[in-house]
Amino acid sequence: MSETYTQYTNELSASIGNLRKDIPDVMKSFSAMASTALVKGALDKKTKELIALSIGVAGHCKGCIGFHVEALVALGVSREELTECLGVAVYMGGGPSLMYAAEAMQAFEEFSNT
Repeated sequence: MSETYTQYTNELSASIGNLRKDIPDVMKSFSAMASTALVKGALDKKTKELIALSIGVAGHCKGCIGFHVEALVALGVSREELTECLGVAVYMGGGPSLMYAAEAMQAFEEFSNT
């Protein structure tokens, strides 16, 4: 990867900000859905973020990896929790997901050191 995940997520955030101006109703609805989905219930927020990361890795979404790893680091995820999550993602997504799991570990190392 030629740029850091911090740079990547910052640039992506700016682009998402532009979408908020262009399609405000869609973006408000998406933000509301995300906020509602992550509210603590039977599952805590960290567990829900781990699920989101697994789906992002299996779906090969670099932006999802950046944003969800950053959130997980802020929530105090351990390396062990993260690697178990990535193991499930690789199981569900095969070899291509393994490449994105490696990127998720790279993001974890970066966000953990900032």
